Amino acid sequence: MVSAEARGGGSERSEHKGAGKPMRSGKRFAALYAGMCAAALAGVLAVSALDRAAGAEARDGLRDGLEQMVADGFPGAVAYVRDGTREERAASGLGDVERRVPAAIGDRFRIASNTKAFVSTVLLQLEGEGRLSLADSVERWLPGTVVGNGYRGAEISLRQLLNHTSGVHDPTTEAEFFAPYLQDGDRDRVISPREVIRRAVEHGPDFAPGERWGYSNTNYLLAGLVIEAVTGRSAPEEIDLRIVQPLGLDGTYFPVSESSVAGRHLRGYDLDGQDMTRFSTSYDWTAGAMVSTVDDLARFHRALFGGELLPERQQRALLETVRLPDAPRYGLGVQRIEVPCEDGDPDGDGSGADGRSVEAWMTDGGGPGYTSVAVGSADGRRQLVLVGNVFDLAEELAGRAPVPRSEAVARLQRAALCG
Repeated sequence: MVSAEARGGGSERSEHKGAGKPMRSGKRFAALYAGMCAAALAGVLAVSALDRAAGAEARDGLRDGLEQMVADGFPGAVAYVRDGTREERAASGLGDVERRVPAAIGDRFRIASNTKAFVSTVLLQLEGEGRLSLADSVERWLPGTVVGNGYRGAEISLRQLLNHTSGVHDPTTEAEFFAPYLQDGDRDRVISPREVIRRAVEHGPDFAPGERWGYSNTNYLLAGLVIEAVTGRSAPEEIDLRIVQPLGLDGTYFPVSESSVAGRHLRGYDLDGQDMTRFSTSYDWTAGAMVSTVDDLARFHRALFGGELLPERQQRALLETVRLPDAPRYGLGVQRIEVPCEDGDPDGDGSGADGRSVEAWMTDGGGPGYTSVAVGSADGRRQLVLVGNVFDLAEELAGRAPVPRSEAVARLQRAALCG
């Protein structure tokens, strides 16, 4: 296990720089990004272009946006924004409601499915080293793991795991799965990745490999096991050695079974204000268990989309999106989106009222107590990383919005990415 303390990242210091069924897949993204991101972006970048504002003025605009998020129902919010070489950071609201501790820029949080991009990067690095191929089957690396009940592991490729076209079922979409945590109150319950995979196999596939696109955390649990089979080391250790340490991501670590968050961190809540911070995400493992900060996520995204982490061939593979009916433009753990640059979308094509839009790459994450998004323009010039300390798992399982609704939405993303 790679822990924050083992790497010296468990400091309590916070750095203030510059003062039914869950909604998975593209629908889930739309709810998280539009519902939560909007909040922030609204005012966050009411300074529409950071170059047109002095540093202090830009920071004020960023704070205004985060304050709107808090007014809309998030106890606290933290954001990082970059335009070229100019960076701004701000925090608003409370990181700990009970103790009335303000949210701080360097606070850690669980990044949930943002973890997937770290995992796909390691697998792509291994391919670049000639140690595996994305065309390899699951059966080749994990013999006997995905067989029976309609599964044929020999027909599922590693690429299909990473782009969610494998058809492997996701048991974490079922309320019954979380009953020990949410109904019995056993927040320390450890459910191993192999147990999740066993339940997925017991259920049977959702569709034949390559037939459709369907978001499944089980895909990335299998990907984590492949990393271990290829390297002989734990997946968290490989992520630490290959990404976290080289990039100097001092606020980032990978808990395996711990139910707490190390170091200074935001506490996470559900929509009723119940503290959800203590929660073992053992079941999420390489699908969504990592902890980080807004600065660290921003640094990782710059490195990943800037070509620092992968050879050219693997970089192209990362960004090659699924071409299937009704599928989002999903690559390998990352998603391409179109951000409209003006109010409204009269044509329904993702562009604004004046037809302008910006192509961007994003990852997001939502899990007990925390909602986050990291998005950057495709040209690499602009970035936004945003976290709010609310995610209501029970609401998501019931098919309802797991985060506060906000009208502040698109203005935030437009201001951050359109300039």
